[in-house]
Amino acid sequence: MAQAGHLLLRCSIGPAGIRKMKREGDGTTPAGIWPIRYVLYRPDRVRRPETRLPVQIISPNDGWCDDPASGSYNRPVSLPSSYSHERLWREDHVYDVVLVIGHNDDPPVRGRGSAVFIHVRRPDCGPTHGCVAFEMNDLLYLLSLMDRSTRVVI
Repeated sequence: MAQAGHLLLRCSIGPAGIRKMKREGDGTTPAGIWPIRYVLYRPDRVRRPETRLPVQIISPNDGWCDDPASGSYNRPVSLPSSYSHERLWREDHVYDVVLVIGHNDDPPVRGRGSAVFIHVRRPDCGPTHGCVAFEMNDLLYLLSLMDRSTRVVI
C-alpha cells in the first residue's frame, strides 16, 4: 500500500522489496526521498495528464539506458541504441504514463540502478523490476495533486 496524505492506494514494487542500497538488476525498489523530474505519456493511448509537473510525449524511438557501461546510463536515449536499454514505447500499457523520479540521476552512479519510475500497474498486479506502479486512475489522480515541490518517499 502507498499513502498520499490520508489516502491509501494499492501499488506494486520490486519482488525483492525495498532497499536503501539499490544495485542494477537486484529487483529492489530504492528507499529514499525522491523528487519528480517530469512526466512522460503515450499520446496515442491517453490524454495529456492534468498536473503541474513538466510533461513530455513518449515517441516510438524513446528509450532509457540501463547499461552501466554506457555514458548515457540512467538517462533517456534515442533508439536504436547499441547499449542495453528499456523501450518506453511498449506494447503493454505499463509506460502509458510514467513519472521520472530523481533516483540515481544527479549524477548517475554506474550500477546503482536505472529506469526507476512510477508507472501504470500491470493487470495481474504483479511486481515491478524496482519501480512503483499504480492503477491508471490512481496514478492520474495523484498527478493532479502533484507539483514541482512534491517528493516521493519510499
